[in-house]
Amino acid sequence: PEPGLPFLPGCAIKDPTKTSFHRSQTLDFKNGYAFSRLPREGVGGEILFQNQLSQDELDDLCTKGATLTYGQVKRPAPPRFTPAFVAYDKKVLKFDAYFQEEVPISAEEHYRIRHVCLYYYLEDDSMCIIEPKVKNSGLLQGKLMKRHRVPKNEQGDYYHWKDLNLGINLTIYGRTYRLVNCDPFTKVFLESQGIVVNPPEELVLDPYTEQRRTPVQKRIMPAGPDPFRQFLTYDTKVLRFYAMWDDTNCAFGDHHPCVIHYFLADDTVEVREVHKRNDGRDPFPVLMRRQRLPKIFVDKNKNFPSCVLEITDHEVQEWYSPKDFGIGKTVTLLGRTFLIYDCDKFTQDFYREKYGITDFQPVDVNKKPLEKVPQVIPPYNGFGIPEDSLQNCLSLFPKPPRKDIIKMLENDHKVLRYQVALESPVPEDKNRRFILSYFLADDTISIYEPPVRNSGIPGGKYLKRTKVTKPGSTPENPIYYEPSDFTIGSTIEVFGHRFVIIDADEYVLNYLEGNAESFPAATVQSIRDHFLPRKVVVETTSSGIPKKDFDDLIVEVQKELKLQQPFNTRQFHEAFHHFDKEGSGFLDRARFLNICDRFNVPTSTILLKKLIDYCSGDDKINYRDFLLAFP
Repeated sequence: PEPGLPFLPGCAIKDPTKTSFHRSQTLDFKNGYAFSRLPREGVGGEILFQNQLSQDELDDLCTKGATLTYGQVKRPAPPRFTPAFVAYDKKVLKFDAYFQEEVPISAEEHYRIRHVCLYYYLEDDSMCIIEPKVKNSGLLQGKLMKRHRVPKNEQGDYYHWKDLNLGINLTIYGRTYRLVNCDPFTKVFLESQGIVVNPPEELVLDPYTEQRRTPVQKRIMPAGPDPFRQFLTYDTKVLRFYAMWDDTNCAFGDHHPCVIHYFLADDTVEVREVHKRNDGRDPFPVLMRRQRLPKIFVDKNKNFPSCVLEITDHEVQEWYSPKDFGIGKTVTLLGRTFLIYDCDKFTQDFYREKYGITDFQPVDVNKKPLEKVPQVIPPYNGFGIPEDSLQNCLSLFPKPPRKDIIKMLENDHKVLRYQVALESPVPEDKNRRFILSYFLADDTISIYEPPVRNSGIPGGKYLKRTKVTKPGSTPENPIYYEPSDFTIGSTIEVFGHRFVIIDADEYVLNYLEGNAESFPAATVQSIRDHFLPRKVVVETTSSGIPKKDFDDLIVEVQKELKLQQPFNTRQFHEAFHHFDKEGSGFLDRARFLNICDRFNVPTSTILLKKLIDYCSGDDKINYRDFLLAFP
């Protein structure tokens, strides 16, 4: 409002730009300490300049005249106003006090002295009373009076720190507290305010508490045996024996390892069974519960129902005691016989000290290992290979024999082929020829008989792929045929059938020469001597034609044959081998041309005539060189 106008509606001019009319905060905390600062903004958000002079300072400047000095001495600024809750923040007066409480319901005490601590907070003149907690006191201790301003009288006055001093009685809510001591800060504060602090007093102790702290007179123990004395002397002391319960006389009985505990406190015995993993027994740890066990019974009537009634001291003449137990002794507990074979270190020290026993050598109760019966392998029955049949004797669930994977990978698809003849007294078997294949990957053999037309024998697979043992080998140590056993002219016995090797594949010679260090020299030389005449024929034909020209002629003949009607070259090869009874590789010209006409081979062409001439010699034709053009 304008000066001179009342602050009434209609007499004030409102500034719409001002929206905040609160006073700026002048009290603040920094690093945990309270301090005051000058306001930066006035009411309505107006900026207050700290160097702006007040009206009094402006009036002084107007009345003063100019002087030649530096000016009058500046008066010190008045001290800043600090509120009480800032000046006395976290400052507390502490007094030690006690009060007397009546106990009307106890015959041992009529009153009780309780010690407390009285705290006076200077920042707001509040007080609280806390009683330190005493263990096993049975009282609800802790904060007896919460923090607040405590009324002093009925006129509405409150207690002030000026009313507190040592050696005075302070009545609060009907309970009188005696202040006897204070801490150093309280004493310094009161003396700084001009209060004479009274000398401290001693805290009055609670008579009942002091009575409880006096030692209790020890009870005189009787001279005779006392069970209570035995309990106090031997409590938690147990003798431990390791025993073996022999239950083999019963059906499905066995040796049960057990632990016998003898409790010295009350002469009771407990037996626990030691269970092992997968022993097939129920996991009941306690075989006999803890009890006194009778050793000798008093003569009693046979009709006495001892199995129903409990055994008392009148029916027992002697109970089991520590002297009845020892290493190597046999004790019968409730009808079960136990052999004690060892004990722990505490038990050994007890018997050494009380009975003078020094020999504690444990008894060996381990079962003697059974004699291993040698396993008898039955004779080989002929089914499968011996290693596979042997697995049925070694395991209930047989597993296939382990294979040499490295050997299988290195020799995969490597096969040695031989031509063999059957050695048989039957005349029909003299001209039968077989292909024996030896697989280097797993040392197996298969025999195949090429079918021959009009021979009366169907041919085909003669022996499936399997391992073949040598004659005289045993199922326990079988000896199989190896590539070193196959030489030209040697006899191979396969499951009672004898075969004579008469020819081999050229791959056999190349493989043996490439790995000559792994085979006997006689085997390599046998194959090499067999292929020597054939190599001479290949290098220089009967007409003296070089091998290179001969190979070129074969290539031309193969190109010409591709234009002709195809036919079965395998049967063509088998027909030549069939008529070559001696296996020399040569046939007479008439038989040779007859076979070619049967398979419609155009022998009248120039190239084939030239090839036949190259393979001819002494009225015979080398059909093996001729068949090179018919792969």
